[in-house]
Amino acid sequence: MVKCVSMSQSSLDDDELFGEAAAEMREDVETHLAKARDALPEGKAVWDVEADNTLGVLNGLKSALAADEVDTHLRDAKKWYTIGERADAFEDASDLQAEIEEIESVLDDLQAVSEHVAELTGTIPELRSKLDDLHADDDE
Repeated sequence: MVKCVSMSQSSLDDDELFGEAAAEMREDVETHLAKARDALPEGKAVWDVEADNTLGVLNGLKSALAADEVDTHLRDAKKWYTIGERADAFEDASDLQAEIEEIESVLDDLQAVSEHVAELTGTIPELRSKLDDLHADDDE
């Protein structure tokens, strides 16, 4: 009979430990999601860019769109979320999944816009040079 109590106690301890681990995993996911959200640029940062010329605006926008830290925190959140989901550790994780998807969507948009801005940053000086050359020919 002592053995049954011991096994029962061990089982209770395991359940309690699993519950604590699940709570810690959820907290880790929430912490990384909060850090990812905080690392996202403010809307004002990508809208209000000050510069003397187009290239300056594009470079300022490129800097405002940088999201490396967001990507790192989102990856960590997804890692802990996946582990928790596979272990069936979360009672209800729909809120976590929704937030992951929301941040992932914004990050995808940031990266797409950043690629466009980088492309423009590379082509605008070349275009300017061609236009200057063309107009210089007209002046001669």
